[in-house]
Amino acid sequence: MTLPLQGIRIISVEQYGAGPFGTMHLSALGAEVIKVEDKSDGGDVSRSVGPYFFSPGDSHVFQESNLNKKSITLDLKTREGQEILHDLVRISEGVFNNLRGDIPAKLGITYDQLKEINPTIVCAHLSGYGRTGSRTAWPGYDYLMQAEVGYLTLTGEPGGPPTRFGVSIVDMMTGVTAVLGLLAGIIGARATGIGRDVDVSLFDVALHNLNYLATWYLNEGVIQGQTPRSSHPSLVPSQLYRTKDGWIFVMCNKEKFWKEFAVAIGKPEWQEDPRFHDFEARLANRDLLTQILDEVLMTATTQEWMEKLGGKVPVAPVNDVGSALDNPFVKEQAMLMNVPNAVRGTIGALSCPIRCPGETALTAPAPGLGEHTDEILRQLNYSKEKIEKLRSEKII
Repeated sequence: MTLPLQGIRIISVEQYGAGPFGTMHLSALGAEVIKVEDKSDGGDVSRSVGPYFFSPGDSHVFQESNLNKKSITLDLKTREGQEILHDLVRISEGVFNNLRGDIPAKLGITYDQLKEINPTIVCAHLSGYGRTGSRTAWPGYDYLMQAEVGYLTLTGEPGGPPTRFGVSIVDMMTGVTAVLGLLAGIIGARATGIGRDVDVSLFDVALHNLNYLATWYLNEGVIQGQTPRSSHPSLVPSQLYRTKDGWIFVMCNKEKFWKEFAVAIGKPEWQEDPRFHDFEARLANRDLLTQILDEVLMTATTQEWMEKLGGKVPVAPVNDVGSALDNPFVKEQAMLMNVPNAVRGTIGALSCPIRCPGETALTAPAPGLGEHTDEILRQLNYSKEKIEKLRSEKII
């Protein structure tokens, strides 16, 4: 058996967030992902993003999204750099980037610019606002998207300030969406012999994620806002409740769960109480139900309720990041792995969430800046003398 993407080579002009996060899924699944980095700029900017570093140029942020990749330093603004790029394109199936919308054409990494080199090449472009339209040259970042498409008005308590997600969810979802588009393009190119451009933007993905809330507005004029206790806007109970020592999230998103929940907490009469007997009644009496459920759930700790309700009713404890990672279920799911590190011996990292039963997960560390330059150029049949000349001219 082999990992599903073994044998696929992707050239990636990527840095920082969304792009590297997306292509890391490809490298974890066996693809050869070659990061193209500009040595004059210090390479991928995330190498220098603190506050935590394993060594200079090797930040925690960089390691997190670049496992199992290779790095080549290359100045794409030069004729010689373009020649090396073209040699790589000849033996690759995809060229990926997460650059500002107007940059790919300037660096010669669009399909029109590369199709004469390799007609089957697929060029995937992840940008802030797309490669067409009035915002092509605008820089774009996750938090800006969350603000503009409405996420901040959906998150937090009613009456509180606009609040963003605690993680860069738009970056991560756009990265995964972009590599999905890239793989779709590669499948199409294998079938037809013709490659293409594939475009994905942070803005489009963020907007698309509004999902049913967008449908409510487009068809009913409803503008959803913040809800108390991080609750679902229409399903009750589906929110936070207080326990003796903290919080618990309860989601009775099916009527059968409400009945099981009522019995489990010692209130079987609530199953048919006209104030609570169905979703519509519970929504109308949300505030009352919150009050009386708090009173019941505060008689025991979160862990005690988890032991009583877990697996019967959809519930979860409210953990901080440390508690989340120390959760025994995380270990049971093998979601943590050790990765070799030159300074510390090994470092902790998260495993790829896409599982391939029977296969051993890849655990190569993120590459040093230009670590694989010579190796890759030798594969292209560049002589030692030519490599040294390119290095002396600062092409690589």
